[in-house]
Parts: sequence; structure tokens; C-alpha cells
Amino acid sequence: MPSGKRDQPSVEDNHDGTVSLKYDPKEEGLHELFVKYNGENVQGSPFKFHVDSITSGHITAYGPGLTHGVSGEPSDFTIYTKGAGAGGLSLAVEGPSKADISCHDNKDGTVSVTYLPTAPGEYRISVKFGDKHIKGSPYNSKVTGEGRKRNQISVGSCSEVSLPGKVLDKDFRLLNASIQAPSGLEEPCFLKRLPNGNLGISFTPREIGQHVVSVKRMGQHIVNSPFKITVGEREVGDAKKVKVTGNGLKEGKTHIENLFTVDTRSAGYGGLSLSIEGPSKAEIQCKDNEDGTLNISYRPTEPGYYIVNLKFADHHVDGSPFTVKVTGEGSNCQREKIERRREAVPLTEVGSNCKLTFKMPGVLPYDLSSTVTSPGGITEDAEINEIEDGLYAVHFVPKELGVHTVSVRYKEVHIPGSPFQFTVGPLSDGGAHRVHAGGSGLERGEQGQPCEFNVWTREAGPGSLAISVEGPSKAEIDFKDRKDGSCYVSYVVGEPGEYRIGIKFNDQHIPDSPYKLFISPAMGDAHKLEVAQFPTSGVQADYPAQFIVRKNGAVGQLDAKVVSPSGTEDDCFIQSIDQDEYSVRFMPRDNGVHNIHVKFNGVHIPGSPYRLKVGKGDADPAAVHATGSGLGDVKTGHKTDFIVDTCNAGAGTLAVTIDGPSKVSMDCTEVEEGYKVRYTPLVPGEYYISLKYNGYHIVGSPFKVTCTGEDLAERGPQETSSVVVETVHKVSKGHKGGSGVVLPHFKSNATLVTSKGMGLKKAYVGKQNLFSISATDAGNNMLFVGIYGPKGPCEEIFIKHMKQNNFQVSYIVRERGEYILLVKWGDDHIPGSPFKIET
Repeated sequence: MPSGKRDQPSVEDNHDGTVSLKYDPKEEGLHELFVKYNGENVQGSPFKFHVDSITSGHITAYGPGLTHGVSGEPSDFTIYTKGAGAGGLSLAVEGPSKADISCHDNKDGTVSVTYLPTAPGEYRISVKFGDKHIKGSPYNSKVTGEGRKRNQISVGSCSEVSLPGKVLDKDFRLLNASIQAPSGLEEPCFLKRLPNGNLGISFTPREIGQHVVSVKRMGQHIVNSPFKITVGEREVGDAKKVKVTGNGLKEGKTHIENLFTVDTRSAGYGGLSLSIEGPSKAEIQCKDNEDGTLNISYRPTEPGYYIVNLKFADHHVDGSPFTVKVTGEGSNCQREKIERRREAVPLTEVGSNCKLTFKMPGVLPYDLSSTVTSPGGITEDAEINEIEDGLYAVHFVPKELGVHTVSVRYKEVHIPGSPFQFTVGPLSDGGAHRVHAGGSGLERGEQGQPCEFNVWTREAGPGSLAISVEGPSKAEIDFKDRKDGSCYVSYVVGEPGEYRIGIKFNDQHIPDSPYKLFISPAMGDAHKLEVAQFPTSGVQADYPAQFIVRKNGAVGQLDAKVVSPSGTEDDCFIQSIDQDEYSVRFMPRDNGVHNIHVKFNGVHIPGSPYRLKVGKGDADPAAVHATGSGLGDVKTGHKTDFIVDTCNAGAGTLAVTIDGPSKVSMDCTEVEEGYKVRYTPLVPGEYYISLKYNGYHIVGSPFKVTCTGEDLAERGPQETSSVVVETVHKVSKGHKGGSGVVLPHFKSNATLVTSKGMGLKKAYVGKQNLFSISATDAGNNMLFVGIYGPKGPCEEIFIKHMKQNNFQVSYIVRERGEYILLVKWGDDHIPGSPFKIET
């Protein structure tokens, strides 16, 4: 209540799955109504409403649309005018999207208002009478994207320009190009080899006039670069000239193709991007007629309001975003959701015992291994122990502050969620992008059996974690908080089919959410089957491998397929070798982790899909790091970049995805230490950069980047840009042999090293010459000693460590003359070095 007092409304069960709340207000002003179920606030709670006295002479407003709503669904509220009429009323709704407002005078002293928000976020609703805000106005309404699904496609239409000169194939992958418009806007552009063998660029023209194209090899301009090209008026993409026709943008039906046509013939060059958001993820089909027109159709499975965003050259076409009302039968999709509050875990300090827990039923402890890499680059083995059945903990004691990388492997393959980020000391940034989830329950499941997964929220800080399961049947969800920044979720569904698991933190999807998986029918006889002689190592790409499947009396059809790291599927060859035994042969085509799916009567057998490392398998996401200004604060219209360091991480697949309020021009080129990613954002806001190596997020991914500046394109819903690169094996400079050794990060001070002894001043030919070095107070590092004389290096130097960083050095010289003695503690000379020695 406005006075701070609490009151209790009456709750009545309507015996139809709903309840009625009744309350007789006793005070004027803003009230908050808390509605909880099992101790947790329901969606929208606490609800805010304003109470006015009947005789106060003021106009009031009430209704759910003033406090909360769902994106793409009408939000309603009522204005009580007390006979003043609707004539002097003015309404405005401001927020992340335009919202169509409709009013209806009920002729009984009330006005019904409906508005349709098309994007989630905070909306500000102003209600004025006679140019003055009514009591409580402006109202803040929180609109969620709950239950909304989105699909998007992009179709490129770029201008191609030939540049003079030919480039050899071996040099082509080392080149990158950028184009600068007359206004100064610089974007990466794509290089391509034209049919005549010349070098060409492909780009989206945004301005008329002379553009400058820079083509560089390893940071240096190639011959004749920069090039100058001229863009004419007809080439610049103009969204206003795009024509859209068809009934599919006015109304739609479920379970059929809803059609419309896009004509870009007179609109110049530009990329076309389409997204559809609504109660279901509508399948989109796009047919390019090769004449500047496209036929587009979408197939929703649930009725309701859908928002269609259509952009050309990064600007909305006329009428976009379109609101389409879809009618028809739904798919009887059932949705169950739980929400839990996550508290911040206590800070960990240097020297404290750190623990990271995960549940992984059905594995043997000796098949698990773990390492921890410190911010300084030192990697050490960590201890893993089983706390209870299937629940494991990684233990380590950090020696420095900062972000540590914890790798957990099962049979040499990272478990889902690994490598983990573990911050010692204060957290650098929190939020949904720092939450990770992993486990078999996000990949597959069986009807009637518990499907389980882990969620790690430690790095995200405090917040609200919501988990939803949606599919053909209602799910029973069980949640166990381990009180260490991780939790365990188990759910059971009664029907087989396709399900979606949504995981949100503070109303934002975590990385890779929602997860799409297939729940198979009850296992039946499939549980009788077992696998033997499964290869655990030594499998090479393009060489056949095999294993045995025993049916053990089960009757039915056996089938198997292999899925490569890139997602390509290939059937396995199954041959009967005995009455109940079958040989399963397959030919992996790539290096990396493959999944072998073995099914019996369409149901996975126990342990399927089996994970198998093919090739040397040295691609390690835990060894990949990203740095650069492009991962910090950036500005619209300014080309920025970051380096993905793949040294010592092996060869693999690098996938870069940038999600944000606009698409970005992006490219990825090879540099000495790995790969350079360049991009230009066009709209201010928050961008999330995901970096995956062989399908696993690297530590720190996704990176949150804040962009400021002016709008250079029209803001739309979340848009995605991506690039995938097959990397080559790289090693750090100075490790040409390919050993891939990473030096520890030493903390030392060479100025605190002391030295003494005759051997620092005078040497006797053919005799042992001695001196001592004390680095007790100089931190930890390595001692380097070198002596150079009239005819080159001296013949013999002997260094003995006497404990606690005290060293004794002896050397022998064979020639008379002047010698130079160098003594370094790490990379730095100690006081007095280099020493001049006479013989």
C-alpha cells in the first residue's frame, strides 16, 4: 500500500484451473499486488495499480497493459473518464518498437485502449487529459518475449567490381580488403576471384561517389592498393523502392504456406533480411527468381500475432515491421516453466580451495580428467572426485587473481559446458551471456525417463533463472541448487516428439538457448543391445573404422549414422556376422569429435550417440584466446577488429557469430598468430560475439560489446552475422619445431638480483673461475649466463642451483683476451651485466 502497510486480498478457487483475487482498497495511490505460486512470483508479479477516490475529480487508468505484456500480443487497459468524455484524451506508447494503439469509447464513462508491442522491453505509456498527465502517468510496462519464437533468413545482393592485377592462389587467403565510403564509413568487403582470373571485390554500396578500396597482405598494401572506384545512384540500395505484394503479410493460416513476393529490381544493390517472430518458429522458404524478385513463404504451427521484419540494405522496407494475424488450429503444444532466484556466490581468493561441480551419470571416474590454466598461462592438473553417485567436483587452489580456464574431459573429449570460465577475485561482468548449460538432457531423451542437465550461473552473478520445456506433452521439472553457483535440472515428459528447452537468466536467453531435441519413444527392446570393440583411439580421417553390436535376442531393425564436427551426416554400413552380432562400419571424413548414432527400431540404444575423436584431435578450445579493441567498446561506422589466437590449439573449425541490433559487415583472415576478425557495426547497442572452436565456446565467449554512436542503419530485431573458417595448425613464435610450449607468466625484478666473486672481474686460462648469484628477493624466473671471447663463446659454463634461487656459476676459458659475461634474470640484465672480464 502507498503507506508501506501490507494487506491481504481474498483468494477464491474457481474450480476451472483459475483463481479470483478480490481486494477492497483502503488508501489512495500506487499499490503493488504480489502473486506467488509455491513461494515464487508468477509472471508479471508484482502488479502495480493506482487507486483513486471516486469523488477526487481525476481521470484514472487501470488494467494489465499498464504494467506488463507479451511481445506480439495485444495489451489492454481501461481509462475511467467519469463523464469527461474521450475528447480531451491523448495517448502515447514509447519503447523498443512501434506499437499500434486503438481506442474505443464504451459510452459508459470508460475508454478501452489496446496497443500491440512488437519487441520485448520497457514501454512508457503516457495518458494525458487536457495536455496534463493523469494520476500515475507515465506508466512503465514490462513486455517480455515469453514463448515467442523467431526465424530469420538473409539473401545477399552485392555489387562486384574487378581490380587490376592477378593474384596467386597461395597468396589469396592471406589478403583482406576494406572499402571506405565518401562519408568516411569503412567496412570489410569480400575478395573473390573473377572468371577472368582477376581479383574482384563484393560489397553493398551505401553511398554515391568515389570509394577507396584497400587490399592488404599481412597488414601491407599490395601493388596498386588503395584502388579507387565510383558508385552511381542506381547502384545504392534503397529500401523505399522495394515493392512487397501478397496476402501473406496481411493474414495467415497455420500449417500452410503463406506467400508474398519481394521485388528489388529498381532498388539497387543490397542484402535482404527477413525475420518472423511469433507463437511458433515459422519455417521460411525463399525462392530467388534470378530477376530481382523473390517468392517467400512461411509456415506457422500456432495461431496468434506474428511480427514480420523485412529489411533491404539494412533499412526497413515500407510497412515493415508487418503485424500478421494467423488463424487456424494449433499443434497442442504443452509448456511448463519454473523460475528460481540465483544468489551471488562468495568471492574466491588466491590460496583458497576452489570447487566446480557437475553431474554426469553413467561414467567411470577414471575416464574423467581435468586441467586448470591460470591467467598467466600456467596449466596444471586438477583433482576430480565423486561426491555422490554421478556428481563430481573439480578441486584446485589458485595462485593468482583473474579468469582461470577449467577443462574437464571424458575420454579425452571436453564434456558439454567445458572449457569453463572460473574467476578468482571480483567478477568482471555478469549477465545471461555468462551462464552456460550442458548435459545429455539438452541433446536427447527418452519418454518417461528423467532427462538431466547442468546449469552454471556462478560467473553471471545474482539473478533469476527460468527453465521452460515445450513440446507434445507437459513436463515435470525438478530443480536442485548445489549452492556453489551451479544447479542440476531433471525433467520427465510423457510423450515422444520434438521438444524445446528454454533457459533464461534475467529474462534473456543464455548462449545456445533454446535447445531443440528429440525425445524418443520408450526404449523397449533397445535396452538389450550392447556395443563391443568400439574404437577409443587411433581412428584416422578417410580410413574405415568399425565396431560390433550385439542384439542379445532383441527383434527389430538396427540402423546407424555418423555425424561429423561440421554437422554432415553419413550412413554407416551394417553387416550381419553372426546370428545376433552385427558389424557397423563407417568412414569419418574430418578430424575432430564425431557422434555415432546407433538406433534400434528408431530408438537410441544405451550410450548412443557415442562420441569419437578422429585424427590427432589436437584442436583444443581451451587453448584459444581472443584479444583486441573489437571486443571492447566500439563506435558505429568505425571498422574494428580482434585477434583469435589459435597458436598451440591445433587445426579445427573456428565459427564467429555476431548478434546485435543490426547485421555487420564482417570478414576473417589469417595472420601470424591465428586469425583476425574485422567488422563494422551500424547501429548503437549491445552486440554479443560468440567464438566457437570445433563446436565449443572458447573461454570468455560470448563477449559482450557495447557500441555507441549514431544510427547508420535502421534498428530491427536481433540480427545475426557469421563466418566459419577451417583453421591450420599454428605454433607460437620461437617454437618452430611444433612443440607448442607456452611459457609461464613470471613475476620477477632483475634489479634485486645480487652477484659476487672473482669470476666477474678476472679469469684464469684453463682453470675453474667462480662467482655466485643470489635472486632470493627477485621473484621467480630463469637464469641465463653467457660468455663471449676473442674467438667466440667460451668452452664450458656450469650453473648449479643451491636452493632458494641462489646459484653458483663456474666457467673455463682456453684463450687469452677480453671476454664479455652476460647474466640475465628472465629477459632483463642483472645489475652490472654485461660484465667485462680480463684474462
